[in-house]
Amino acid sequence: MTSSTLHADALLDAEGKARPPGRDHVPTSRIPPMRFILVATGLIGLLHAYVGLRLLPALDPGAAGIAVGLLLLALCTLLIPFGLLARALSARLDERLASSLTWAGLLAGGFSSSLLVLTVVRDFLMLPAMAVLRSETFLVAAYYSAWGVPLLALCATAIGLFNARRSPAVVEVDVHLRDLPVGLRGFTITQISDIHVGPTIKRGFLERIVDQVNRLESDLIAITGDLVDGSVPELAPHVEPLARLKARHGSFFVTGNHEYYCGAAAWVGELRRLGVSVMQNQHVVLHHNGQPLVLAGVNDYSAHHFDERERSDPQAALAGAPQNVALKILLAHQPRSAFAAQAAGFHLQLSGHTHGGQFFPWNFFVRLQQPFTAGLHRLKDLWVYTSRGTGYWGPPKRLGAPAEITRFRLLQAAA
Repeated sequence: MTSSTLHADALLDAEGKARPPGRDHVPTSRIPPMRFILVATGLIGLLHAYVGLRLLPALDPGAAGIAVGLLLLALCTLLIPFGLLARALSARLDERLASSLTWAGLLAGGFSSSLLVLTVVRDFLMLPAMAVLRSETFLVAAYYSAWGVPLLALCATAIGLFNARRSPAVVEVDVHLRDLPVGLRGFTITQISDIHVGPTIKRGFLERIVDQVNRLESDLIAITGDLVDGSVPELAPHVEPLARLKARHGSFFVTGNHEYYCGAAAWVGELRRLGVSVMQNQHVVLHHNGQPLVLAGVNDYSAHHFDERERSDPQAALAGAPQNVALKILLAHQPRSAFAAQAAGFHLQLSGHTHGGQFFPWNFFVRLQQPFTAGLHRLKDLWVYTSRGTGYWGPPKRLGAPAEITRFRLLQAAA
């Protein structure tokens, strides 16, 4: 079945029957409660107080200097909540003012993250320095390192902003599969994931991505969730460029956790209106050069927390699929779907969600929740690829985890 005959109603559900375009459930997109904002602001204030206590005395700037330093830290503390309140700001303020405050809050969040991490690193380094350096030398080291922390944090924020906003690199990945039929050798898939159209990623950013993807002329396009951070009425014009995606077998989408924060049912309908096939625990059989392959997609791993009927189930997504197909591909937003995918008999899973950590040190914390952080990994007979994401979430910042558009080429594994 080619893209010319693929429609939403051609997707098969767990019973092997045509599934209706979508289910109605209550959108869950909402503004963070004020209590959460106040607690978060208080915590951020305490972290900034720690930074001030560790850096300002070493600089010995005098009373006026300490006052200025504390004022800057307080300003940073107050700006960060604006990034959390992006949707509330856009609804209540002038569009330009709301956008400016959102950008300021998110940039302040990225800067504060680096500032805190570098302050902690400095403290660990100063402990042994205190033991081995003479007092005069130690005071000089403390002075210059205290200046170095905010300067390095500024550099990290600026470089991270540049990396986040530039066009993603195309990453070429060859996947070697056993017993791959001749007709499927060289089959190409382009994956985009975790774009997070919303407060700072708008239509222009997505248009550049669509142009890059179309230039690759792949056989199939996979969009593995977390496309949006906002509702359909807010973001529909900014997501519209997806209607221009072109591939031999079409473009396919699975939900991420952020779709459920923003009204998944409405987004499913909107994407289908744009010509993107949305798979919700479903599969479709494609024919490429005379050979069949099964492409399946599951709802986000956490979907059942929003609607039990939406529980992610790779096994159900394969129900009714032909048994003798040599290639079964699963689109699943979170890498931790891989264990169920391997048990169900898939050969390749494409995922996202992790952003590769996005920026230091969060790449280390991803491993506490997900089995894979980024790249191609093997789980018994299943290949799992985890994209670092094509956009970014929260602070416009990427360090050590560049955004990517991934192009896969399926090849026969060596004997």
